[in-house]
Amino acid sequence: MNLTKEDALHCAKVFYDYFSNFSRVDDYMRDQKLASLSDLPSSPLFPIEEDLFSDFSLHPNDMDFEVCEIPQETWETLLNITSSHINIAPVGRNVRLAVKEKNTQKFVGFLRLGSPVINCKPRNEMLGQVFTQKPEWATRFNNSSMMGFVIVPAQPFGYNYLGGKLLAAICCSHEVREIVNRKYNMNLCLFETTSLYGSSKQVSQYDGMKPYIRYKGLTDSDFVPLMHGKAYEDLRNFVEDKVGEIVDPDSSSKKLKTTMKIVALVKAALKGSPEEAAFLETIENAKGLTEQKRYYVSDYGFKNNIDYVNCKSDILIPGENHEKHYLVNLIKWWKNKATNRYETLKTENRLRNELEVWTSGKYIQIIR
Repeated sequence: MNLTKEDALHCAKVFYDYFSNFSRVDDYMRDQKLASLSDLPSSPLFPIEEDLFSDFSLHPNDMDFEVCEIPQETWETLLNITSSHINIAPVGRNVRLAVKEKNTQKFVGFLRLGSPVINCKPRNEMLGQVFTQKPEWATRFNNSSMMGFVIVPAQPFGYNYLGGKLLAAICCSHEVREIVNRKYNMNLCLFETTSLYGSSKQVSQYDGMKPYIRYKGLTDSDFVPLMHGKAYEDLRNFVEDKVGEIVDPDSSSKKLKTTMKIVALVKAALKGSPEEAAFLETIENAKGLTEQKRYYVSDYGFKNNIDYVNCKSDILIPGENHEKHYLVNLIKWWKNKATNRYETLKTENRLRNELEVWTSGKYIQIIR
């Protein structure tokens, strides 16, 4: 499986032309998001955004919430018009949840928990080992750990009421823990997630959330971001016309593996030539659009969760913060923070009062 130099130069130009359009990570993410909107199903009876929370006169102290499961298509549509990021289901376990404000019966946000990524530097440092090194470690880790892939508040609920903190806290609730445990016969005691942004935004919605969530360091970031839309399809088809099928059609992370294989083929074809350096520079510049992510964890209030994950204990022991992880207590904690935020914005006339959805045609901030 090889490309000719001429074919490799064509591919290199495609990479250059695509990634030279973006100077910042939010430019790249906006392009990703806009490319994904064409896949949204239409709603023939009523605008789907009517299901989103929009009563911004409601004070946080007058709110109450429930966690619910809704039909997959509805969940995905509401998430896609809400989130500024594209959302891809993780490989393995997958728990989709929605959070509803009870008085208005409107959704304030969306959650997806799934199997954690295999390699994570700050997690390895926290555990003191790499769980894949022994079968029994891998079994225990997979039985006790989940990752938050989607923690997305409706906007401007998130802005007006610190909605991201509410949703993140709910992920760390005993109620959500039990939903996961029942579905997958687990004993969940380690929740992890990463910030959407790293170097471009030095704070995260997960900051200031002790004892529920704690910051544990930065992830590594050394991969080529993905191309999308027609540019990607044309490039993949061009290469497959030359060398045949690039990756197994049933492979997980097929798009990522296809991209990495094309990069490797181009590097091999240009090796030792003057054009090789230019292509490597293009790839390094593209990597600048990815970022180290801030890594956060929750122990659900168990004082020995690390020992449990590491197979040093077979029983989870509740710690001093265990009771705080019940939903009713999490909501009380959030109301104190949300009240300060809401009243400050109201006093300063900075409350946002219009839904921010990706069906409106308005310019929506990516980093907000």
